Amino acid sequence: MDDGMDDEKRAEAQDVSDAAVASVASDASDASYCETPDSAAPTAAAGPPFAECVLCRKPTEYPESVKGATLCPVCEWQEAERTACSG
Repeated sequence: MDDGMDDEKRAEAQDVSDAAVASVASDASDASYCETPDSAAPTAAAGPPFAECVLCRKPTEYPESVKGATLCPVCEWQEAERTACSG
């Protein structure tokens, strides 16, 4: 068994590891890395027409032009409770 060969492999592995760390460090310094876009929550409508809740069909506080599944305040609260306590 040649100990010199093992030292060479360790040195090569360390060089690869150092290069990987340097690469990650340079990526982390980039300001756009893992930047999340600003997602604005829909604002409450000033007046009718209000969107219908997809669960109970009651009016929501959002305008009809809002895309996606709109929920009334009660259903929104219940949905938040269900997802928070899903254990």
